[in-house]
Amino acid sequence: MKIGIVLAQPPGYSETFFNSKIHGLQAQGFEVTLFCQKNRRDFKACQVQTFPGKKTNPIILAFSFLTIYLSLLPYLGRIVKWYRLEKPSSFIKFLTRVYLNAPLLKADLDWLHFGFGTMALGKESLAKVIGAKMAISFRGFDIGIYPIKYPNCYQKTWKYLDQLHVISNDLHQLAIKEGLPSTIPVVKITPAIDVHFFKPKEPTQVPNSSTLQLISVGRLHWKKGFEETMRALNIVKNAGYDFTYTIIGEGDQYERIAYAAYEFGFLEQVRFLGKLSREEVKKEVEAAEIYIQYSIQEGFCNAVLEAQALGKLCVVSDAEGLPENVLHEQTGWVVPKLQPELLAEKIIVVSQLSVEEKYAISTQAIERVQTEFNIEKQQQAFVNFYQLPL
Repeated sequence: MKIGIVLAQPPGYSETFFNSKIHGLQAQGFEVTLFCQKNRRDFKACQVQTFPGKKTNPIILAFSFLTIYLSLLPYLGRIVKWYRLEKPSSFIKFLTRVYLNAPLLKADLDWLHFGFGTMALGKESLAKVIGAKMAISFRGFDIGIYPIKYPNCYQKTWKYLDQLHVISNDLHQLAIKEGLPSTIPVVKITPAIDVHFFKPKEPTQVPNSSTLQLISVGRLHWKKGFEETMRALNIVKNAGYDFTYTIIGEGDQYERIAYAAYEFGFLEQVRFLGKLSREEVKKEVEAAEIYIQYSIQEGFCNAVLEAQALGKLCVVSDAEGLPENVLHEQTGWVVPKLQPELLAEKIIVVSQLSVEEKYAISTQAIERVQTEFNIEKQQQAFVNFYQLPL
């Protein structure tokens, strides 16, 4: 079976979701090809086809157009079929779309899978044109935020979609709100992690300390809720608790987040470490006691899985997939989002638990991640995904 996956670029070493999926499919005899806007020199896992870009030099652009169109001559029937399906108002714009999507028009696939829902926009009927089944994945932003800005953006997608993949039940419900027909099969396959690498040191329990060791991993982006976390930590500070808060990740909201910590008077207690390697992330998380993921929007979050696998006490928001990631009062704690006073209260409560109570939560989190969110289980789920009778 031949699987084509559309992504912006090949996954990096830390993007275990896609890498494990590719390796798992290949191990079962599937042929996998990535279709991307740009390639990565260090990516060798499978074949990569890149989409032609819009050249700025008119001479180079004209030569590129000519080369691409000559290569498409054997696929003229597909182009005509696409034209009839799309019924474009502008023939020139259609020719541009043909040029930009040439790798897909030439592809011989059984499944065309768009790695994020937004990547299918403008390409909805291409799977039908090339005789493949169409799948898309919803991972968070693409169904939780994008349709707010662009209402009804997926109405055309539903018309051609054969099967939908979601990483949480909540994202499935959001898709239904956006008009997903009940006739389209939906399969939930959650993210997974390398549980052999993210394995806790013994013993897993952390003794009570006078200084709270807190940590978060994520892009410095508004949807990660770092400003709300700072407000919560201000309440924790005013309640008389000392803490150190480590943030791993980079992004364009650094100044805004750092200024919030400065205004609250505890900037010196916050460590901004930027982007770290997987080994460095593991080391920093191991040194902390409480992991915080107070996101405003979150599809699922691998970093929370990794923290639970390492036996950390996880306090998360109720955004999208997080309540499925962390089971409230079983493997961690779930707090309503955008209510920093409740987050502060929970951090204080967790810090005051006995060593035995912390150990019970920690061990339950470790066991659940090892059983439910291991890479091997995820790989088999994707093999089954493409073999489901439709």
